[in-house]
Amino acid sequence: MKKYIYLFAVSGLFALGSCSDDFLENEPYTELVTENFYSTPKDAFQGLVAVYDILQREGYGNTLLTSEIASDNCFGGYGIADGQGDLEWDRFLFVTDKDMNATAWKTGYQGIYRANILLENLDKVNWGTDTALKTKYEAEARFLRAHFHFQLARMFGDIVALDHTLKTAEYYSPRSSAEETYKLIASDLKFAADNLGTENYSQAGNANYGRITKWAAEAYIARTFLFYTGYYKKADLAGVVSKAQAVTYINDAVNNSGHGLVADYARLWLAASFGQFAGEDNTEMVFAVRFNGSGKGDWNLHEGNRFQVLIAPRGGNIGPYGTGWGGATVNKKLVDAYGTGDTRKAASFIDFAGEGLSFDPVAREQRQYTGYAWKKYCPVTNEHGTGNFQIDNVQDYAVIRFADALLMAAELNLDTNLAFAQTCLDRVRDRAYKDNTHRVTATKTNIMEERRLELALEGLRYFDLLRQGVDVAKAAIDNTGTGTTFNVTYRTETLGWFPLPQSQILLSNGAMTQNPGW
Repeated sequence: MKKYIYLFAVSGLFALGSCSDDFLENEPYTELVTENFYSTPKDAFQGLVAVYDILQREGYGNTLLTSEIASDNCFGGYGIADGQGDLEWDRFLFVTDKDMNATAWKTGYQGIYRANILLENLDKVNWGTDTALKTKYEAEARFLRAHFHFQLARMFGDIVALDHTLKTAEYYSPRSSAEETYKLIASDLKFAADNLGTENYSQAGNANYGRITKWAAEAYIARTFLFYTGYYKKADLAGVVSKAQAVTYINDAVNNSGHGLVADYARLWLAASFGQFAGEDNTEMVFAVRFNGSGKGDWNLHEGNRFQVLIAPRGGNIGPYGTGWGGATVNKKLVDAYGTGDTRKAASFIDFAGEGLSFDPVAREQRQYTGYAWKKYCPVTNEHGTGNFQIDNVQDYAVIRFADALLMAAELNLDTNLAFAQTCLDRVRDRAYKDNTHRVTATKTNIMEERRLELALEGLRYFDLLRQGVDVAKAAIDNTGTGTTFNVTYRTETLGWFPLPQSQILLSNGAMTQNPGW
């Protein structure tokens, strides 16, 4: 799945009816339109790859970095002369750029649109006797459609849920209720979990690495269940997945997927592994977005990892770490939360002083310098692709690791199978400390803290706080006493949601209004 094709392009939710003259494998495709394109399984595969392609748009302004800056993990960072948008994400302000979240909105709906185009055309394909292939492609596309909906719903609250491409009369659709949106998400994920085979693609060199599996769908059901039932105080996932079913799914992923923990936590991250990198196709990756350096400096392509440069040390290479823009500086409170002997601390963060690195924040024009930066996902000197260091970095983005699956299983089994919950938590703690003497009792509080430490800088912390309630989020995120540069006041009146892009509100012709508090 390293090579991607481009079939459909959209400019936003309310402009989904138009086609563009993008490229199919970089060749003009003026004659290839949806009415005559889908006829063979090969056509369907190209359409499926076009849906996967949107996953690679995880750069500036998308969910990973935005949510980490909004959480208690990071501040805004970047350079002293850079724009104020990153500080406003950090401080829950909405002043200088009323379209500050337009990229996340656009990316999500591009993915939904491409998925719907494929799903609506699967019946036009001549599958012959291979109907199982049709089901597989449908399951993958529906998983991806659920993923894009969930990314939007976690960030914006009520969104426009789309199970089909918009007709002209629907361009001004109002936002759907949370229940309606999550009913679609849950149905899509359930279809994927129930219809995909038991393959596990996390083996070295597997050509299908990066494609959706049954195990990814089962783990994603658990993630969605925990967020929806937590934030909305519901007993089940929109009437589609019960608590018992969610437990069954996540337990199956833990017990039968063949996934496991990489023995050394540091080996998961290129910059922390000191030449012992486990590789991206390792057993811990349940669902990862693949990147490579084949873009060769072409900003029109999205083959390389574009968020790595954003969090790398500002002002030039330093030690083994490649240069970047110094975004999302790490909060010292997070670093200090790790216990003595926890190997995740050194593997997750660059400690400039502790590593003997002479980093002059004034000379490098680093804003909100804390002494710490991301080691997870930090590019390594000369390890980006053959093109532009800004856009051709190569490390995959781990959306769901097996450690996350274990912690979700621990949380979901607390009420019914405490022994299994304890075992799942112990596995994560034992790996972190490289012994079995640092175990803690499996409780909701301890599991949530373990998620904070295990999954730091992986785009989950803000939403883990939010699903516990805006008061919990405020208690964690509010920051004072370290100088006004780092003052943060979480505003509960926003209900935790990010502001909608103002352009989309205007385009909706009154169908949508701004989120509360913004």
